[in-house]
This record gives sequence, structure tokens and C-alpha cells, in this order.
Amino acid sequence: MVDLEHELAARVRQAGADKTPLCIRGGGSKAFYGRASQGEVLDVAGHTGVVSYEPTELVITARAGTPLTEIEALLADKGQVLPFEPPHFGNATLGGMLAAGLSGPRRPWTGAVRDAVLGVKIINGRGEVLSFGGQVMKNVAGYDVPRLMAGSMGTLAVILEASVKVLPRPASALTLVHEFDSETAARRLLGWARQALPLSGSLYHDGRLWLRLCGAEQGVAAASEVIGGEEEPADVWTAVREQTLPFFTTPRPLWRVSLPAAAPELALPGETLIEWGGALRWLVSDAAPETVRARVQALGGHATWFRGHDGKAPVFQPLPVPLMSLHRAVKQSLDPHGLFNPGRLYPEL
Repeated sequence: MVDLEHELAARVRQAGADKTPLCIRGGGSKAFYGRASQGEVLDVAGHTGVVSYEPTELVITARAGTPLTEIEALLADKGQVLPFEPPHFGNATLGGMLAAGLSGPRRPWTGAVRDAVLGVKIINGRGEVLSFGGQVMKNVAGYDVPRLMAGSMGTLAVILEASVKVLPRPASALTLVHEFDSETAARRLLGWARQALPLSGSLYHDGRLWLRLCGAEQGVAAASEVIGGEEEPADVWTAVREQTLPFFTTPRPLWRVSLPAAAPELALPGETLIEWGGALRWLVSDAAPETVRARVQALGGHATWFRGHDGKAPVFQPLPVPLMSLHRAVKQSLDPHGLFNPGRLYPEL
């Protein structure tokens, strides 16, 4: 365990005095995600250690630089897991997990990162160390600061610690696969979603639909009778979470598309892979970004240019003016000098 809280806060205060932007970096596993940010590197990877873990309370608190592998190994010893299955993409850390806000295959059934974070300790743009909810800045009172950190890409504060809800590891798990065309797969998924089945993962690609059942042994066995299909190893869920499937190993643009689960097909050139019962669709396509976003917006969703961009183009869905104004207000409250990861989310932030 290494506590660098005082050193990191002093560095932020000095950066504020010098008006020097800071590029916050942990394990660097998600450096590809978002726009390229400018500034001197503020390395938090050395700020490590599990601060507290209460298995009976289903809560773990650790410093931002703590590797996810270390946290997950500790949880596994107690028969527990991070319910949202965060991707690693390499040497992932707890702080990077929270800042990126990405969740894995289990997300629709057990919630996202932001649903599991219970508290944070941060350094704001003035170099002050704050705990939420403990010491609260007056001008951000009313904001759910722990949840604001999820997906903020380090643009609001330096995350020092996070407390996260955990869950017991399911007693039984089973992966089943069907050979379906896309229309049949979508129809079956919607039908199964209306039933009380212990689903915890879905994946459709190239005519195959994988489903994961997790829960009590008796419940999983009963659900498998309802769903049917061939049993397969569970390796596919790690492969899709970590994007090691052949679908993802391409230099072409990769889009992460969020849509209502019942939305029709994207009808865009390229290849798709569908997760979350239809609510998350990965698209590999050379279509123009404005074409992709216009189609996705027409279907009631939003698109993120996940990989294959130059770090300068707009990566995240453009925000309406009122929402961008709200983002600016939150940024001003927490980072009044604009020090942290400038431009990582949007050029204006």
C-alpha cells in the first residue's frame, strides 16, 4: 500500500498556480478511449492499496491506482465479484475503471459502474482533498459526486479512492448458444427478457446467439430447459468483455452504439456485434461519422467512436446546448482552472 495523497494534492496546487493542464493517468489501459488530452502527466498509478473491505457489508474501498486484478482476486477469495464486470484492456486500475465508466456483459441485469460506486475521495481543481459524502464543497452541494465521477474521463477531479458495492459470485453459471438469424434472435431475446429468467449475458454475432444464465443451481437448470440450445464454455464472455474476439481486432473504425433494446437494425454498412439484449451494438464501419450518428440518433440512441480515430475528431455524441451548459457548470464547480484532462470528452471541457 502506498499513499500519495499529499504529493498528488501538492502537484495539483502547483499546476493551478502555474496554469498548467494535467493529463491524469493510471494504468494507461484506456488511453485510446476518448479524445487525446493535453498537459503534463499526473501519474496516479503509484497510489495503491485496499483501504477497507467488509465482505459482510458487500463494500470494498481502495485507492485509485490499485490494479483491478488485485481487487478481483481479493473478492474471489471471499466468493464475491464486481457486479458490472468492468473490462481491463490491460493493466486496469480502480480509478481508471471509474473514470471510463465502462461495464461488461452483466450490466443490464446488475447495473453499471455508476450504480455500484458508493463514495469517493477526490482532489478538486484547487488542490483540496474532499470525501463524498463527507466534506462537501458548497458550490457542488446537490450533485451526486460519486456518480459524476463515473464516465467523467478524469475531466472533473483526480480520483484518490472509491468505495464500490460488490455481490456474491453466482452459485451456478451456464452458457447456451443458438443458431438464429438476426430477426429471430431479436424476437427471442425480447420474449425471454419478459420472463423471470436468471439471464446475465447475451451476445449475437454472425448468426449465433449466446446466452448466459447465472444464479442458484436449480434456477439455472430450470431456465436452461426454457431457453434450450447447446451448452458451451464460458470463455466467450471474457473475450467479448476484453475485446479479444476476431470481430474487434481490426484497424477500421469501431463504434459503440447505445440504443433501446427493441430498436431495429442499424442498417449501416459494416459488421455488427450485439450485446445487452440489443441495447449495446458494436459497429465496425467505414461510414462517415455524421452518417453513423444521424442514423443512431434517429433510432433514439447515441454513438461513441470507440477505436480507430485520431484522437482529435469528435468521439462522443455531440450534446444539446442545455446539456453542454450543465456540463460546463459542473466542470467549473469542481475544476475552476480547467486543469484536468482538457478536451478528453469534448473540446469545450
